[in-house]
Amino acid sequence: MSQSLTPQDDRQTAVAEFEAGPIRARAEVSVTPAGLLALGALMSGILLSSAAIVWAARRRR
Repeated sequence: MSQSLTPQDDRQTAVAEFEAGPIRARAEVSVTPAGLLALGALMSGILLSSAAIVWAARRRR
């Protein structure tokens, strides 16, 4: 990451590393509180819409 985080910065960061034999993977993410709220709203929408699809598919005709 090219930018250094200052103490006033309210971003949340996470790093995930994976290694299995010759394969290596690293993922790093940095989000603001507004971004976390947006991600939560997105996931809620996905879960609610999938529940509606399952309900409609199982409905007796």
